[in-house]
Amino acid sequence: MRNLPPPDSDSSPLGLEEWIGIIIAVTTIGAILIGVLSQRQKGFNLKQWVGSTTSEPTIEEPVAPKLTPPTLDPTPTRQTPSRIQIVPASPSPSPPLTVSPSSPDEALPERARAVPLAPIVSAPRTETPTPTPTETPVEPVNFADVPDDYWASPYITALVRRDIMSGFPESNTFKPNSSITRAEFAALLKKAFEQQPTLATPNFKDVSSEFWAWSAIQEASKTNFLRGYPNNTFQPKQPIPKVQVLVALASGLGLKETQPSQEVLQTYQDSAQIPEYAREKVSAATEAGIVVNYPNLESLNPNQDATRAEVAAMVYQALVEAEKAEAISSEYVVNP
Repeated sequence: MRNLPPPDSDSSPLGLEEWIGIIIAVTTIGAILIGVLSQRQKGFNLKQWVGSTTSEPTIEEPVAPKLTPPTLDPTPTRQTPSRIQIVPASPSPSPPLTVSPSSPDEALPERARAVPLAPIVSAPRTETPTPTPTETPVEPVNFADVPDDYWASPYITALVRRDIMSGFPESNTFKPNSSITRAEFAALLKKAFEQQPTLATPNFKDVSSEFWAWSAIQEASKTNFLRGYPNNTFQPKQPIPKVQVLVALASGLGLKETQPSQEVLQTYQDSAQIPEYAREKVSAATEAGIVVNYPNLESLNPNQDATRAEVAAMVYQALVEAEKAEAISSEYVVNP
């Protein structure tokens, strides 16, 4: 028998070929693990890109042998494995969104939904009829000297309620048969009518700016209701005659006669007493229904001082002609 020498303790039990095989095996396993980890990362990004409208792809991963992996770099290098396959969730296209008529925003994405607005409800339009102006029923004014059956009571009441004329509070009277001055008549015209000035501002010698009716006289003269006398005076304290009242109303309202004045004035039995300068204006006032004669329709009495009752009646009739008042029925209104 041969005695062999004992084995060398530093020599490797494995040969060179065995070591090469182990290194190749470890390298292969590491490459597979790196590819798997890289593909998982890609699968996560793909899901975010596709969104909720497509199904998550099915990834078929290779089955790796259960070996203890070697220590790897914490930052893996991305590689595209050749065995990954993306399978669509469904071969058929996604069905269109169905919008319910009652709720049109239910099927839309939350960001695409419009903010609902309250419906606009149109109120039914109703045509408001234009009210027909009607005269307020006139209630009698309780003046001690104007009874209800007085011939001029409706005219006096109407003008007092319009604040155009007034009575005497200390005695609760109206004094219907008293005369009225030219200054008082000018103040009455200023309240009753709103005419535009057409004439130059007068400068009467007998009316100072401190006179109580100065502004009323100025306005009545500029609007052609009242004129002064040839000597540049107005005579404000003079009682105004009936013919001047009619001329003033016809001039201020711009009334024109439509018939020859000679024919119209035949209505009055005292027409010869009408001054020549006033005949045309008195004729126009008569045609317009402004003349009120009490107690006799045919007696004008043009040059007598007009009473407060007569002035009230004729001014109110002028308001009716100007369409600023409703007519009052009276048997003393002259109709030629």
